Amino acid sequence: MAPVMNDRTPGLTFYQMVPHETLQYEGILSLLLHFNWIWIGLVFMDNDNGERFLQTVFPMFSKQGVCVAFIEKLPTYTYIKEINAILEKGADIHDKLVDSKANVVVLHGESYSFALYKWLPYISEVVKGTSNLKGKVWIASANMEINAFVYQRNWETGIFHGTLSFSIHSNDLPGFQSFEESRNPIRTNGDEFLRIFWEQAFGCLFPTSVDNDVEEVICTGKERLESLPGSFFEMSMTGHSYSIYNAVYAVAHAMQAMSFSEVKHRAVLKNKNQKIWSEAPWRLHLFLRGVSFNNSAQNKVSFNEKGELVAGFDVINWKFFANESFLRVKVGRIDPRASLGPTLTIAEGTITWPHWFNQSQPLSVCTERCHPGSSKKVKEGEPYCCYDCIPCPAGKISTQDDMNDCNPCSDTEYPSKNQDFCLPKTTTFLSYDEDLGITLAFLALVFAFITALVLAMFVKNHRTPIVKANNQKLTYTLLSSLLLCFLSALLFIGEPQKLTCLLRQSAFAIIFSVALSSVLAKTLLVVLAFMATQPGSRMRKWLGKETANVIVLSCSLIQAGICSVWLGGSPPFPDVDHFSMAEEIVLECNEGSMTMFYCALSYMGLLATISFMVAFLSRKLPGSFNEAKFITFSMLVFCSVWLSFVPSYLSTKGKSMVAVEIFSILASSTGLLCCIFLPKCYIIMLRPELNNREQLVRRKS
Repeated sequence: MAPVMNDRTPGLTFYQMVPHETLQYEGILSLLLHFNWIWIGLVFMDNDNGERFLQTVFPMFSKQGVCVAFIEKLPTYTYIKEINAILEKGADIHDKLVDSKANVVVLHGESYSFALYKWLPYISEVVKGTSNLKGKVWIASANMEINAFVYQRNWETGIFHGTLSFSIHSNDLPGFQSFEESRNPIRTNGDEFLRIFWEQAFGCLFPTSVDNDVEEVICTGKERLESLPGSFFEMSMTGHSYSIYNAVYAVAHAMQAMSFSEVKHRAVLKNKNQKIWSEAPWRLHLFLRGVSFNNSAQNKVSFNEKGELVAGFDVINWKFFANESFLRVKVGRIDPRASLGPTLTIAEGTITWPHWFNQSQPLSVCTERCHPGSSKKVKEGEPYCCYDCIPCPAGKISTQDDMNDCNPCSDTEYPSKNQDFCLPKTTTFLSYDEDLGITLAFLALVFAFITALVLAMFVKNHRTPIVKANNQKLTYTLLSSLLLCFLSALLFIGEPQKLTCLLRQSAFAIIFSVALSSVLAKTLLVVLAFMATQPGSRMRKWLGKETANVIVLSCSLIQAGICSVWLGGSPPFPDVDHFSMAEEIVLECNEGSMTMFYCALSYMGLLATISFMVAFLSRKLPGSFNEAKFITFSMLVFCSVWLSFVPSYLSTKGKSMVAVEIFSILASSTGLLCCIFLPKCYIIMLRPELNNREQLVRRKS
């Protein structure tokens, strides 16, 4: 657009025979976004139009995510003395084009600019002896025409094969090509411009221009314009010629309308004829403003309220051939009348790409796209189109290319292995259908059965000295509690229900407290029995059954009180854990108050510690039926198991936590059973001759 077109001084009226340049720039942007070309170069003429082009498109492109890899200005020197500066600048631009990863270059200029752009490969050959300017998709503005200077008419145009350009929407004008073919300087007398063009185009001279002593090729007038290279002389009407054609007819239609108006009102204005004609240019403006007609190509010509042509742009794909001819193929259009603003329609299948890309759609990005499962990380100090691709962090996915960030899956899903989509989590709990659940249940039943056999054996042999030793009822209480401990492990297996969640921890805690209280009572009875044998001792009165019962009952009631507060305040309940396991939804029992849970465990630990200390201190006391040694070993096993349980329990998740607790219950119960009762079972079953008072006294003395 000429600078004077921006002058809105009152009284100056302009009509623009092309759509506003902003529409064209929006079309170029739509084309870039359509093919996802976000890393481009800009090359334009170093003049006011070029600067205005840069100031308009740079913020427009950046706002839509298109980055500019380089910006180059093509010099417009016109003096021979500046040829060296032209060559150096052209070589620099050539190097920028070759080195850049931007495969798309937007060209802007005037009608003659294409001839200057043809210099780029040849400048490099002159300066460096070689040219590697290949593999670029050129997008040319509508102002530019495919043309060449006289000396360029045979220059190769292969590097521009596949160029996309914008052109004012038009159709071929009927009769125009026939008119061109009929032009001949011999038959057209007085057309000096045609004679000069003819001589330059065909490299000949007409007889009147040749001296007798100069040998030159003589122009015969039979030369054919269609034989000229297409880049030098195009037989079809160019965009600029089409605009001039429409301008002439617009003025003609306006003058015709004004003439009809003059005739209609002649009677009224008869005496004011001179005044009318002096104001004719201003009156013509009124008719130009409202002119609307279809030209011979059946395209509508009209202006908007700003005096701009109401028309769209065609997207043209240029195909150049070895004989320097070319073909223009219309592959798309920018429609300015769309309801949602200018829209681009394009037929991708009809586009011919530069040979370098083997007819596949070119890419023009600074960084290869980030595939699903990764996200973009902008490089510091680089344009936002240049980035690194980093894998999504654990628990997040990206499902599309070039995502700015990864998104977490829902609570019921987890990321796939490649972190490109979410998979549904499976619901899980420690069940009887899996190997671990079956194994633990089997072990619990086996040890419960063994405990029942031991209890039955002791009941059967209840009159023997080894059973009577150290309080027979405490032995039965301990065995019964151990039996229930093994069976309580079954409450932890299976889908958590409200009742099982309420019972399992409190039942386990109370039953174990009974067992530990029995062990503590047995240990204390050993100490009291020894002290009662001392001369003058008053401890004999504490050796009754009531002492053992009080110890067991009081210690057990304390644990029962802790569990009652627990169940009354914040009881366990069935819960769903979405987060502990990455690929599973765990059905579990929420312990309610973890404080009360650890209070119950701590109390059992206190009982075990007291029992261990008392048994350890009394392990060497003399006596016929001293169980302190066996109790010491059993408490050592018990304490070791439960000291290992706490860190193991805290470090595991999901159903593994339940399995750890079941294993701890089974292991500690088995330790008590084996350490305390295995030696007695050995004597009862395999060495019955030792199961009498004399033998036991002899062994202990």
